[in-house]
Amino acid sequence: MKIAVDAMGGDYAPVEIIKGAVEAVKLHKLEVVLVGDHAAITKELAKYAYDKNLISVVHASEVIRMDEAPAVAVRKKRDSSIVVCNRLIKEGQADAVVSAGSTGAAMGASLLGLGRIKGIDRPAIASIIPTLTGYCLLLDVGANAECKPVNLVQFAIMGHIYAKKIMGIAQPRVGLLNIGEEESKGKELYVEAHRLLKESKLNFIGNIEGRDITRGRADVIVCDGFVGNVVLKFGEGLARDLMWMIKQELKKNIFVKVGAALVFTQAKGLKKRIDYAEYGGAPLLGVNGISIISHGSSDAKAIANAVRVAKECVEKKVVDCIRDSIHETILGDDEHARI
Repeated sequence: MKIAVDAMGGDYAPVEIIKGAVEAVKLHKLEVVLVGDHAAITKELAKYAYDKNLISVVHASEVIRMDEAPAVAVRKKRDSSIVVCNRLIKEGQADAVVSAGSTGAAMGASLLGLGRIKGIDRPAIASIIPTLTGYCLLLDVGANAECKPVNLVQFAIMGHIYAKKIMGIAQPRVGLLNIGEEESKGKELYVEAHRLLKESKLNFIGNIEGRDITRGRADVIVCDGFVGNVVLKFGEGLARDLMWMIKQELKKNIFVKVGAALVFTQAKGLKKRIDYAEYGGAPLLGVNGISIISHGSSDAKAIANAVRVAKECVEKKVVDCIRDSIHETILGDDEHARI
């Protein structure tokens, strides 16, 4: 198995990207192709001891910056690292791509280079969220600010498949994120999506509210990308800042400091559960290949975990499962025709 890694994408590229790739090769016994400026990559690689047969470099002369318009940049910069990564998949030289660069560019490059799975109108970015009972999958978290009801149904189908194949949940509970539990709540998009999901063969449990996400009421939570992105980033910020506030409170006197030292020693598991680096990256579901989008501030640990996620998606044949299931009888005949 060979994973193409965008070595030039991310706030800490190429240093942390390369460090994470080296770590991934050691941990997961796979091949990595680092794509980007050949001289910069080889210079950084020289710092590490690694199996030369498992890491190779493919030169890309261009980089898409965060401030560039993704759609324009992807078409204009055909030799950018993220475009070349997707080209390697298309040509059969890699099995998946991982990038911590511009989310829009990563999505655009995968759409342009790999295309959509037939029957999927729009791809969705799916993110793992920790809950009181384990984990849930939230999608879309940023690929589509505007959606139609049928898009949300397709997101639900893809989330259902990912939860079964990757998260190991036999019968994933699907919830629709809304402002209330009643079927009539929310704007027309959500009312109609509720109707379609209710008539589907998915294990749909109805609307859930924002406060229910971390309670573990649903295994797959569906929403449009605008709402999902706000929820995801609010959650990341809340987790980070709560930990900071707790630490500040515990520093107020010497007795509390002693107790805090003991508490935080035992709280490593909690920190691990809420650390986005543990989850590595979010799959872009619906494209005709494995594309993993990582946080822009990903460090080596996050990149190594993103490569692991890519490996799991390839091994579990997530794309094939989505392709097959979208044409099966998950939806009734009338609604299925609309997909």
